[in-house]
Amino acid sequence: MGMTAVHARSSRSVLGIAGEPIERWRSILEHASQITASTDLVGRLVATAFFEDSTRTRTSFTIAAGRLGATVVDLSVGSSSANKGESIVDTARTLAAMGVEALVVRSALAGLPGVIAQELPELVVINAGDGRHEHPTQALGDALTIAEATDCPSFDLSNRRVAIIGDVGASRVARSNVALLTGLGASVVCAGPPTLVPRTLEGLGCEVCWSMDDAIDGADIVMMLRIQFERQTAGQRAIASRRAYRSAFGMTEERAHRLEEHVLIMHPGPTNRGLEIDPSVADGPRSLIKQQVTNGVRARMAVLAACLSG
Repeated sequence: MGMTAVHARSSRSVLGIAGEPIERWRSILEHASQITASTDLVGRLVATAFFEDSTRTRTSFTIAAGRLGATVVDLSVGSSSANKGESIVDTARTLAAMGVEALVVRSALAGLPGVIAQELPELVVINAGDGRHEHPTQALGDALTIAEATDCPSFDLSNRRVAIIGDVGASRVARSNVALLTGLGASVVCAGPPTLVPRTLEGLGCEVCWSMDDAIDGADIVMMLRIQFERQTAGQRAIASRRAYRSAFGMTEERAHRLEEHVLIMHPGPTNRGLEIDPSVADGPRSLIKQQVTNGVRARMAVLAACLSG
């Protein structure tokens, strides 16, 4: 009984898009497209533990859980026992002993949510971003946004082409999006300077291009990414200059005007306005940025509902 039961429980966790059956994500997306506020999770206890700065993701998980009736505990990492030498796994173990059923974790350490899920199989663990690994719920919200904006109610994206532009190498959002969007049938091309978009990314199942203009030619969706200066190693120079990067890889107003009429623009946020995207484009009629935020809550509601439904 032990091993089977443990696997059944731990499989409820959401650690990453890659390696999971696409039908699991399609089911969650279908639920997200219809989900509304409910009392389905009344009496259930959800905790958020963010060991890395976040505003959008943390707030959206709190709102998502609240809309389903769950009680949410936000762990204050700055004053937690982790600062007294307690391991993160021990902190999670303590939360589980208090009745927490789902733990939403963000960490700069790739793989940490998986370690917690392995050590505590009775606890649902949801990865809210771990290092350069994955950010699965962001990708689910993005896929929902793409499907609704391009009229794909069945989430069959086989006729859609998505260009992801920017600091792809450091982006967990990009990794989760490539896995999910290609799993749903889309073709994905990633572009940026070679320092930020190495050829090895082709192993994820996407094309790699070092010209933004070539990458966006024929795309239906252009997803811009910020340069993650905080993830650059000491002494590493991510870009030659801001001006040069904006000229070559920025979604400027001029470049946006050259896009075909149907092409839509996304950005998972936060944005470096005036660097990878001009303010007039971010706030313009092609932009899906607000919809991404709204759909991030819907996707996280569906994830929590699926994980805690038993």
